[in-house]
Amino acid sequence: MKKFLVLFLILGLVAVPAFAQDSGACNVEAPAEATTINMIGWTFPIMDFYAAELAKCGDVENLDVNVQLLASADAQAQMRLAASSEGASPYDIIHGSNSFIGEMASQGWLLPLNDLIAQYSEQYALDDMDASMYAAASIGDQIYGVPAVVNTQHFYYNTELLAAAGVEAPQNYTDVIAACEAMDEEALGIDFSFGMVLSAGWAWQIEWVNMYNAFGGELLDESNMPIFANEDGVAAMDLMMQVVEACMGEEGLLLSTDDLQAGLANGSIAMGHMWASRAAMMDDEELSSVVGKIEFAPALFPNADETVRAGIAWSDFLAIPATSAVDADLAFRAIMEATDLESQIAAADFGLVPRNGASDAAPRYSAASLQTIVEGGPATSNPAQAVLNNALGQFLPMVATGEMTSQEALDAAAALYIEEATAQGFIAE
Repeated sequence: MKKFLVLFLILGLVAVPAFAQDSGACNVEAPAEATTINMIGWTFPIMDFYAAELAKCGDVENLDVNVQLLASADAQAQMRLAASSEGASPYDIIHGSNSFIGEMASQGWLLPLNDLIAQYSEQYALDDMDASMYAAASIGDQIYGVPAVVNTQHFYYNTELLAAAGVEAPQNYTDVIAACEAMDEEALGIDFSFGMVLSAGWAWQIEWVNMYNAFGGELLDESNMPIFANEDGVAAMDLMMQVVEACMGEEGLLLSTDDLQAGLANGSIAMGHMWASRAAMMDDEELSSVVGKIEFAPALFPNADETVRAGIAWSDFLAIPATSAVDADLAFRAIMEATDLESQIAAADFGLVPRNGASDAAPRYSAASLQTIVEGGPATSNPAQAVLNNALGQFLPMVATGEMTSQEALDAAAALYIEEATAQGFIAE
């Protein structure tokens, strides 16, 4: 059996995480009547921190704050269900990445925040975040999310294990395959030479898009028609399967993000491609037994000939559902208190943050993250992307199971996407 650490996971209503730093009380004015704010999102270290900051507003008179953080797929499913139901939203603040915020906003499910941002811009120094941060959560000139996290995926490697195997740190995935073939896992006492998260359809979709972008491919044309079932799309999928076969095998396909983080942190995985928001844990002596042995590099190139890295820019935001019964000003103030400069300086212990004023608190892996963002593939807030992601997530795993070839899976994803995107109005009939 694999020897993974047990990681902190929020499954329901949570209180302040033990690791959260004290970054000040919540300074919103007490509402005149008893009010409850319900927030939902998905759990990872920096979002756990923000959830703790938001929970502090529950100390304000007449105000209760319930924070629910789930696994990402479960949280998004609940938010979609709530948004599509009639009546007031059960949630007053939601967390989402750029693509998810775009999906929700395009359906009219989120409240535009322009007026509130303008009203509180000076008090909370909201111009401390670059306009591109807000643009990633915008449709047209309407802003739907408050930036909280800057994220990407990049390369982690254990310097001691690579040195013991006589292997240089890979620069591309061709190098990864060669390194895995050269490493004797039994002799090194490890479970996997390299790992990436492919344990769910959404994970296959993310990693394939990373790789496809790195091959220079484009997903949709100007009419939102799919153009990815091509030579580059097949090459990206085939390369991923070569990595799986050389480095991970069937058992490696079960790795979750928590599993990969734990395996790197306890020395049972030598190398990995993982979210930057998990990097701080590598230097935490309470969570890692290999402190000082993990190094970070930008996301890898597909091979020696490609010049785009297989990683893209992601952001996470806090937003307000359009049908929330809670006063929007109060919900926005709570978000501001959780993401002000003081909070984001403290949050930098757990991940990258968007405020320029917190730049001095940037963690040591930030150089690898920022280089990935600069040299990686393009990010998108196109709301049609959510439909595409669902289609890719349904069919790409079938290549690993042997049910489809790479070309067949991409063709099937394109066909399903056209059907659903047309039904939702993203493609003109």
